[in-house]
Amino acid sequence: MQSLSIRQNVFYNDYLHLSVSMRSFRAEHVSLLVKHLLDIDVEEAQKTLEKVRGKYPIVIARDLQKARRWLKAQASGSERYGIVASSQAERLKPHAIDVKTPMDPIHWFLDGKDDVRSSYYLEDVATEFHVQGLELDWACVTWDADFRYSSKGWEHRSFCGNRWININKDERKNYLKNAYRVLLTRARQGMVIVVPFGDHDDKTRDPTFYDPTFNYLREIGFTVLE
Repeated sequence: MQSLSIRQNVFYNDYLHLSVSMRSFRAEHVSLLVKHLLDIDVEEAQKTLEKVRGKYPIVIARDLQKARRWLKAQASGSERYGIVASSQAERLKPHAIDVKTPMDPIHWFLDGKDDVRSSYYLEDVATEFHVQGLELDWACVTWDADFRYSSKGWEHRSFCGNRWININKDERKNYLKNAYRVLLTRARQGMVIVVPFGDHDDKTRDPTFYDPTFNYLREIGFTVLE
């Protein structure tokens, strides 16, 4: 194949070289931050978070309605935002998030703000299956008790019937961890992470399933959305 350099009317300009992708410019250290977070490397996560602050807002919240308002306030013009959750997050139903309800990814990703099927409406939720390899400008990551923090490390659960059961196979544990990795790296410009309060009257949503995860994220230094 003939080199372009010997062709007529071909000019080189180093200033036009895109050495850093737009996503890298917006979130250069986010993937590393998520890795430290999931590896429970608090000190490194704190250091990386400091590099992210200012150009990639990340906040944590307990109230989904506040998170929705925050998303809408951050997005400008046609910037797309939406709610994402683990496909195993089956006890978010009280918050009107049902990961088992079918959603159409085409409508979710492409339709406008006047279509109830679009991500903009913040009703239909996308799981790791829907967003793998795709991105939003702003994301709300809703965190259920399927992947919960404890003093012993991450605990992996699957909801079966009317209770959470332990996941024991390493392959399934790794899959669940990677599902959250996908969810936490879908936003180009920023995200809010929602860890619900839980409910003392609901044994499937005991606050002890959620509080340690929220406290862990707060320990890393994420800004709490009041």
